[in-house]
Amino acid sequence: MDYADAVKRTDTSGWPCTIARAADLLGDHWNLLIIRQACLGTRRFDDFQSALGIGRNILSGRLERLVDEDVLRRVEYQDHPPRFEYRLTDKGRDVYPILAAMAAWGDRWLVGPEGTPLVLHHTACEHDMQAVVCCSECSEPITVREVLAKAGPGSQEPAGQRLNGPGR
Repeated sequence: MDYADAVKRTDTSGWPCTIARAADLLGDHWNLLIIRQACLGTRRFDDFQSALGIGRNILSGRLERLVDEDVLRRVEYQDHPPRFEYRLTDKGRDVYPILAAMAAWGDRWLVGPEGTPLVLHHTACEHDMQAVVCCSECSEPITVREVLAKAGPGSQEPAGQRLNGPGR
């Protein structure tokens, strides 16, 4: 058992912060790696286990949670005996840009002299690429120094209140 499994995590799923809610589900490294594998085409339990080297009990629990959260759906592919595969839902496919952004960050800060282990290729333009997070309004890449957080309609803070200053 590693440190992360030994420490009880605080449940942030009900916090009034969408990042905390997302972290509750996606902050588990096994969940991110399972979703990564699903994005790469893995569908069956034994294939997830083989690709990740994950224990059957841990994989079973993580798959159950991802199904319960509608990130994956179970689809029966054999009825005698019953066998299932796991397919990404729309909610699950929407995790991909997060994984691509994590890969870009890892390629910048965590790659050794051997280079990146995986290159993303955009089939629409036929170029190798890295994810860039851009403003939905002007399409410019965003940085922490150029974005302010304001209270939104679901906030417990007064509307329009600024919640932070620019990141340093």
